[in-house]
Amino acid sequence: MALDDYRLLGRSGLRVSPLALGTMTFAVDGWGSTDDEAAAMVDLYIERGGNFIDTANYYGGMGGSETLLGHLVRDRRRSLVISTKYSLTTRPGDPNNAGNHRKSMVQAVEDSLRRLQTDCIDLLYLHMWDYHTPVDEILRAFDDLVRAGKVLYTGLSDLPAWQASRMQAIAELRGWTQFCALQISYSLIERTVERELIPMAQAMGMGVSPWSPLGGGVLTGKYAKPGSDGTREAMNTATGRLNERNSAIAAEVVAVASEIGCTPARVALAWTLVNPAVTSPVLGARTPAQLEDNLGALDVTLAADQLARLDALSAVPLGFPHETLASPFIVTAFGGTRVEPRR
Repeated sequence: MALDDYRLLGRSGLRVSPLALGTMTFAVDGWGSTDDEAAAMVDLYIERGGNFIDTANYYGGMGGSETLLGHLVRDRRRSLVISTKYSLTTRPGDPNNAGNHRKSMVQAVEDSLRRLQTDCIDLLYLHMWDYHTPVDEILRAFDDLVRAGKVLYTGLSDLPAWQASRMQAIAELRGWTQFCALQISYSLIERTVERELIPMAQAMGMGVSPWSPLGGGVLTGKYAKPGSDGTREAMNTATGRLNERNSAIAAEVVAVASEIGCTPARVALAWTLVNPAVTSPVLGARTPAQLEDNLGALDVTLAADQLARLDALSAVPLGFPHETLASPFIVTAFGGTRVEPRR
């Protein structure tokens, strides 16, 4: 694969690169990229044929990432697919500046258009589920923005599978704009989404764009043991990413990388691309060197035995009803008929 081996995003006709450039590190003091590093990464990504760049109104000090990205791509805007998100606050203290409701969405879109220096948003995600807004309000507001030409495609991120499925079905039945993308955490250390979210996305026509495909850097092997010193190590430990199980998975990723002759980051990214539901993982590189390495995942082919080892070590229980429905008793109860899955 190459960045210009484009893929269709979900059930839409939108063509996107198999790896997306994430900009959460843009315009962030301390742990983020410098403006020069951000510019170099955008140039490198576009020069390689990449066209899918992801941001959010909350990134970079509440809007800084969008502002910097808008400046960097100003003269190349037409050839790019830029996704952004709304839901999180950019004005603390204003109760209606956050959430999934219409006022929050419309205000966020107007602000994002201004910061990105563009006349439409290619893909607008609901960033996080707020548990308060009626779904018909969300769906109709998305549809109104699409009809107004301010948003071209819509997506969902970080929400329960049953809500995403419900909204997609309502949108289809009412003739409103349907979602073509689902952005969720997915990696070798976060596979619980395989229970409901990923199968739902496949069935409902949403292309999956995983965030944190390197597990916050844990899968690069740089954090060998829980409790290491340093800001990023401490953050990963606090969020539960750095534990004995995940350290063992990271060690296996390192071992496979050694066999192939590449970096662990490339192996971890290549693993996500094997899943047919995955359209375009979001790269969270901080430096041009990290981005260069991540893009090398497109050259990696994992052997069957390597995939089996990684899958076995990182597997999560599917729970009820999936394990019950796959049990020998239930298979017998259906008459033992073998049916090839629908492709």
